[in-house]
Amino acid sequence: MHRQAPPTHRLLRGRRAYATGQDAETLAAAALTAEGWQILAQRCRTEAGEIDLIAEREGLLAFIEVKARPSLAEAAFALGPRQRAQPVVRWQGAGRGEEGNGSWRGPAALASS
Repeated sequence: MHRQAPPTHRLLRGRRAYATGQDAETLAAAALTAEGWQILAQRCRTEAGEIDLIAEREGLLAFIEVKARPSLAEAAFALGPRQRAQPVVRWQGAGRGEEGNGSWRGPAALASS
């Protein structure tokens, strides 16, 4: 009979981090909704990686990376090089009254709730 080894410390830490991240994304989405943002997507997978939240308010489209940290400075420090790079977003406007395909480049902004 083969006995399964107990979960390692690293595995347990990863599970906790994943659960904490999901909780933080849920709280961020609720806070954005309370401030009048419409959540368009959560955990959106793209060729470039995952976008935690995509939200829109009054014509402003926001691509949001959620970090569960005690302070804004610690959240900023937790961003990796790819996350700090200027985002490039490709969209397809079909079905939303927008025309064509395109891309948008813009600076990343940090905010706290």
